[in-house]
Amino acid sequence: MSQRQGWFEGWWLLAAFTLSLIALSLWIASMRQFEVEGVRMVIRFTARSSLLLFCLAFSAAALARLWPNAWTRWQRRNRRYLGLSFATSHAIHAVAIVAFAKMDPAAFAEATSAASYIFGGIGYAVIVAMSATSFDRAAALLGPRAWRALHLVGGYYLWFQFMVSFGKRVPAMPLYAAFLVPLLAVMALRMIAMASSPTRRTAEAQ
Repeated sequence: MSQRQGWFEGWWLLAAFTLSLIALSLWIASMRQFEVEGVRMVIRFTARSSLLLFCLAFSAAALARLWPNAWTRWQRRNRRYLGLSFATSHAIHAVAIVAFAKMDPAAFAEATSAASYIFGGIGYAVIVAMSATSFDRAAALLGPRAWRALHLVGGYYLWFQFMVSFGKRVPAMPLYAAFLVPLLAVMALRMIAMASSPTRRTAEAQ
């Protein structure tokens, strides 16, 4: 059996993450009898699971280039499925947000703003577009140049959104600064990998 047929590869990996995220979200909500506080706990949980999965997908190519080993090759090989797992996590996040809005409209209005609707809406549009073009046929229809532009710009936009979403909570809750560490690390890795590319190409040509 090849590595691609393993339980933690490809579509099996996506299925495992999807089932785990759904089960954990239901369990978390049940801790508060599926009331508003339980739903808000799910919102916080999926925000963090989305952050983790996004960082895994967004750093995959850079890590594989800088430190090729069994883990980074697995990560690079499954980048598409890590990205789709991120999209799944954020879809559950959206469901929880809608539930929160319906269960406690006053608290929801207090917790949101026009900016969150606009930039959050753009973020979800980006996620949908990137997810739809993660499939070979859709990617072929879009074309390699447009596909690369979409996933590059979309990835950086989502990174910025995570920085803002978690960063704005730091003044009130300093521990939220810990969530910025992986985001900054991922960006640093990408910048280092980009800077090393011309050097590597020159070395290979000599």
